[in-house]
Amino acid sequence: MNIENEFVYSFTQYSVIGHVFTLGYAAMAAGFAYFILTSKNAAPRYQLSSTLSAVVMASAFLELLVISNRWTSGFDWNGENYVPSDQAFSNGYRYMNWSIDVPVLLTQLLIVLGVTGVAFRKAWILFVIGGLGMIYTGYLGQFDEVERGTAFWVWGIISTVFFLGLLVLVARTVFRNRPRLPEEVHSMVGVVWWLLLCSWTLYPIAYVMPALWDTADGVVLRQILYTLADISSKIIYGILLAVIARKISRTEGYDDAVPAEVGMPRGGVTDRDAPGRI
Repeated sequence: MNIENEFVYSFTQYSVIGHVFTLGYAAMAAGFAYFILTSKNAAPRYQLSSTLSAVVMASAFLELLVISNRWTSGFDWNGENYVPSDQAFSNGYRYMNWSIDVPVLLTQLLIVLGVTGVAFRKAWILFVIGGLGMIYTGYLGQFDEVERGTAFWVWGIISTVFFLGLLVLVARTVFRNRPRLPEEVHSMVGVVWWLLLCSWTLYPIAYVMPALWDTADGVVLRQILYTLADISSKIIYGILLAVIARKISRTEGYDDAVPAEVGMPRGGVTDRDAPGRI
């Protein structure tokens, strides 16, 4: 049982959560269109990153649509408030979605950073182990969030250990490979790291929210945090990686990566760029 099923909600509280879910899956649908339409803007070696972003968008869209429907069916209007129905709401769908998205998101990072060969395989295996360990231990713990007994805290702590270890691996991967990239993308690669750090930190805060604010308002904040984390760690993160890939492609002479600008048709070469192109 998740904590959401323990409360009666006012019209405003119930509506805000429903609207937040709608924002979430609508944003994922828009992100899917963006990544499909712009996937060819980078050199072929980087295009898989945008394709994987589209996969993440489709996965997250379906999950948020399901969880939105569960929210709608989980409560009935009694004339004054929304009260729990016989259909329990569950956050467990989020964890199943994350078990798909986290490995894919980290794979995108390796692709855009240009990690290949043995280094790619080693980093990918560690990312998958760390990501799934973090997600599935948190999944086990959230079943005990109403009572907040031993399972809630023990599994939460284990999940946090995986989380911190994964952050160390990501930081090491980012800052070891950044010097090899064109200087113009160094700052953006740093932004990707900070975005990932900040957005991922929202998830453990939302996990422990039942212990921090055990009220209907706490549930509202929790769902807002989950949705903001999803949008920033998936859509904004994916867009940043796509822009970085496009800039790297441009320095490598991939004309299709040059955006349309005033006085420069898409795919064109200016006098300034011409001498450095192959």
